[in-house]
Amino acid sequence: MPRTYLCFLWHMHQPFYKDLISGQYCMPWTRLHALKDYYGMVRMLEEFPQVRVTFNLVPSMLMQVEEYAAGQADDPWLAGALRPAESLSQAELDHLLRGSFAGNPARMIYRYPRYGELYDAWRAADRNPQRARLLFGTQAVRDLQVLSQLAWFDEEYLARDAEVRELAAQGRDFTLGDQQAMARKQREILGAVLPVHREFLERGQIEISTTPFYHPILPLLCDSNIAEVAHPYVPLPSRFRYPADARLQLERARIYMADRFGAAPAGLWPSEGSVSDEALGLAAEAGFRWAATDNGVLARTLGHAAGVEETYRPHVWRHGGREMRMLFRDHALSDLIGFVYARLGAAEAARDFLGRIRENCRGILAAGRDALVPVILDGENAWEYYERNGRPFLRELYRQIDEDPRLEALTVSQAMERLEPQPLDHIFPGSWIGANFDIWIGAEEDNRAWEYLLRARRTFDEQAVQVSEENRALAQEELLIAEGSDWCWWYGPEHASDYRAEFDELFRTHLANVYRALNLRPPDELSRPILTLAAKDYHLPPSGPIRPTIDGEVTSYFEWLGAGSYRVEARSGAMHGKRFLMRELFYGSDGVHLYVRIDFQTAALEALPGAEARLSLQSAADPGLVSCFVLEFAPGGVRLASGACARPHQAPAAPSEFAFRKILEARFALAALGVKSGQAVRLQLSLWKDGLPLDALPQQGYLDISTAEPTDWPL
Repeated sequence: MPRTYLCFLWHMHQPFYKDLISGQYCMPWTRLHALKDYYGMVRMLEEFPQVRVTFNLVPSMLMQVEEYAAGQADDPWLAGALRPAESLSQAELDHLLRGSFAGNPARMIYRYPRYGELYDAWRAADRNPQRARLLFGTQAVRDLQVLSQLAWFDEEYLARDAEVRELAAQGRDFTLGDQQAMARKQREILGAVLPVHREFLERGQIEISTTPFYHPILPLLCDSNIAEVAHPYVPLPSRFRYPADARLQLERARIYMADRFGAAPAGLWPSEGSVSDEALGLAAEAGFRWAATDNGVLARTLGHAAGVEETYRPHVWRHGGREMRMLFRDHALSDLIGFVYARLGAAEAARDFLGRIRENCRGILAAGRDALVPVILDGENAWEYYERNGRPFLRELYRQIDEDPRLEALTVSQAMERLEPQPLDHIFPGSWIGANFDIWIGAEEDNRAWEYLLRARRTFDEQAVQVSEENRALAQEELLIAEGSDWCWWYGPEHASDYRAEFDELFRTHLANVYRALNLRPPDELSRPILTLAAKDYHLPPSGPIRPTIDGEVTSYFEWLGAGSYRVEARSGAMHGKRFLMRELFYGSDGVHLYVRIDFQTAALEALPGAEARLSLQSAADPGLVSCFVLEFAPGGVRLASGACARPHQAPAAPSEFAFRKILEARFALAALGVKSGQAVRLQLSLWKDGLPLDALPQQGYLDISTAEPTDWPL
């Protein structure tokens, strides 16, 4: 009987945060994700002995974990959390306050009521450390020190370790002894990361693949001009062509992994799924037997859309006398886990996911062939948006796979042995994002970073022979770190982070260290940020009354003049792929009605037919007064669905009106909402399609909007 084989590849990676000259870790994310993800993602497989998965471990990330586990990492973020609260200097307290609320508020911070109280106090102080100092006494600071770490502790430790459970249950009023226990348990979790991977590798339940050592975009190291093949006429920096560096990143990764796990890995997840013929050739020469990328790359390689027939089977790349087995991730399925299922219940999400797989594979199985379903994604960042770090979802997913005799979860190498590969004589150069390299090259900031890297690389070639072997090795190491993909991830227009400035500074520090190791003065250009000013979300309150025509179009420039507006930030944070369909919201009142308008991204308009909008309006004065509306989009229009909900006493004749053509416009009678003129209304809007959430505004919580009467505004 034909079967469906599922290949899960969980990619575990963090940038290299250590400054090799100062020895200091500039950001804490490797440690925090090691606490939260790297141990438990493996240990939970103990409950599902028939489920086999692949973990992709980046050597530069593991190297940092090893330093933390050995107590050798100089991390000021950790030091601030471990120092007695009463002995913190003012600067240390400010640093602690700024860095202690980085987790997801709904899933991580408010999970612990006391942590939520402290977060509310931080927000009440406008996230200003000077103001917050007035609200945070010694006990509050110590509670923050413990809870800001405990919120990142692995779910498996919370479930299995009595001391950790007691700390979590205590929840507040922590002592110095509790603080010390938290520190001890951190070291314990960090020290368990590599051993648990070795344990399950020896059992044969997991396979470990890897990535070039410092996570560079290999095709761009080989030849940065390759970006123009995927994106003709893209603006490019001066040509960077150092295939020897790409080879070294590959070879060092294999050596490191063989030393830690007893054998060099067979598999390679090239950084960001980035491939080219030259990069694959180097990987094959280094000894890798399989590599994976995205089915968007497969589509451009084949010259047509890659359906399930092509995606759900292995391939073999043969070029220039070298060969490599290839796997192409199902982009849509992988992104459902990464960006969508956090909003659904665990069982519902798992059923939906496997139901889609069964439907996709129906034709393949009916033809008498096995199907191989590749699901490849970030194994850490998505989970903080899930209930309990995604463990309920993963347990449901693994359980349902285990209970279906037609499904089997295998490692990539195991699955490769079950199916005959389809030949490829070349690979289109691209990454998992858009089958191009636009994230890392082409934008003004990206190109400036490449120019700085190229100048440092050429300086190394010219000056390395004139310094000691130790300094030469240090300069080369800093160059390899600066070649990593993570710095340009945050340059350009695509991604946002509160720490973009820190990433920028760290990249320039690594480059400056190259010059310092060569006994040269770093160029002045490295003292100035590469980042340009980024656009931010903004919320502009109304400036006057409005009375627009509800027809789904901008009838005139003046009809929304005076409206308040809320613009959606279009950057997507740490994980690429989040789609923003709604561009801007306008709102206002005439004292009797509330008016709302939604402008969509142009590319989103074609996706709206068949979708539905769920709008919730809540009285800020009485949170119990909530009106809900479900709108169904059709080509050129929208209708109020029968599933719309409104409180019975809020349902006079024609309490609302909706229209959609190019924009969505709505009018609500304030009386029908139970809201008096001048009171605030809290709004939530989400878009759904096929039972899955597409977008939300705002992304978290409610948006407070004004219904002030015209007389409240100055003439």
